[in-house]
Amino acid sequence: MLREGSLVSNDFAARPGAVGDPPQHYGNPLSEQKALASGEAIVDLSDRAVITVTGPDRLTWLDSLTSQAVAKLAPGESAETLLLDPSGRVEHAMRLVDDGETAWLLVDANQGAKLTAWLDRMRFMLRVEVADRTADFATVGTLGTQELPAVATWRDPWADGPGHTYAATRPDAPWSYSEVLVERGADLSAFPAAGSLALEALRIAAWRPRLATEGDEKTIPHELDWLRSAVHLAKGCYRGQETVAKVHNLGHPPRRIVMLHLDGSDGVHAAAGSPVLLGDAEVGRVTSAALHYELGPIALAVVKRSVDPAAELVVRVDETLIAAAQDVIVPTDAGASANVPRLPRLGAVRR
Repeated sequence: MLREGSLVSNDFAARPGAVGDPPQHYGNPLSEQKALASGEAIVDLSDRAVITVTGPDRLTWLDSLTSQAVAKLAPGESAETLLLDPSGRVEHAMRLVDDGETAWLLVDANQGAKLTAWLDRMRFMLRVEVADRTADFATVGTLGTQELPAVATWRDPWADGPGHTYAATRPDAPWSYSEVLVERGADLSAFPAAGSLALEALRIAAWRPRLATEGDEKTIPHELDWLRSAVHLAKGCYRGQETVAKVHNLGHPPRRIVMLHLDGSDGVHAAAGSPVLLGDAEVGRVTSAALHYELGPIALAVVKRSVDPAAELVVRVDETLIAAAQDVIVPTDAGASANVPRLPRLGAVRR
């Protein structure tokens, strides 16, 4: 039952040991990580927003507005797509699944109302209807295959992304993540629960970006390796496409995402916003941090592209400096079509 004054449903916050609403943990975040990673537990994400787009033009319309090719999305097929501003910066990130009649857009809580209003203004004469359905449906996260009472299921394309990845390697952590839509008030008491801290730790280990954490007002998709799952490089025009093409084919992103392995010997933990230093110079910021049940203290950070991947970095937390080793996700030479040599100009003399 939906509690008065709250968007949290399904009584996750009423379970024994729950801390937070939606719960961050139930008393043992590391054990919850193991249960979530093994596919046994589910996570309450009911503070996130749900938008529906209906009508026969819904997929071609979304295709024309956003970065991914979704015009021919089959019923039940999942995609991720971005809404960019005219300069190619990321404004909204959408997890999209279509059931043949309705396109379900799953977005972070702070994006729901603003994205719904923007999409509604862009309908013009097309046969589409946009609605915010957050009050009716809740999102549940899982890395398993539980038989939840699903209205729709979005399966994350990140691990085997259909697009272009800059990463030369893949993370060791598996990532078979899905988000399941259920009606608010559905009985999920039979399913073990893990808190949002467990999900964050596994997400960080999988190098999986979120706009709410890794993004800021300057983020372009290349910086977070988001061409992997959310950008189609050969589709038709959409807002911000020129920047996407220029950076990928001719330039380099100004920043790059890294995963940091942090020294935990001082018992001090980094947090989002903690400065990343090279010597005395600040070269980036931590965007997400967690204590992983196998890897120990880890974080995602966005740093200047030019930072040497082999450099010894430190993260500053108040007066404590924490040693940090990089896992390279986006390399320093990302973009410029993998540095394909340019052809000489017609008539140019070779020397």
